[in-house]
Amino acid sequence: MNNKILKEMKNDILKNMLVDVGKIMLTSKEIEVLNNYNIDYKNVLSLKELVLKIEKTLVDEEYPEDLEDVSLSIQERDYYQNTNK
Repeated sequence: MNNKILKEMKNDILKNMLVDVGKIMLTSKEIEVLNNYNIDYKNVLSLKELVLKIEKTLVDEEYPEDLEDVSLSIQERDYYQNTNK
């Protein structure tokens, strides 16, 4: 493989790694999007609380596809982490 492909693969892996942010864990990519919309994720107590903040912002923004994707990703993670199976 050439170096460009390896570098892109490494960046993708790093963007999708979970990072501890207070009481929750987010990917670097999710953090980047949340920062773009000035959503405070550092002081939330749960993923559900963060989703509520995101949903509030989604109402105010026109076409935030990236933020919708983050919301869905967090909702899915919350479901799998916090639902008794």
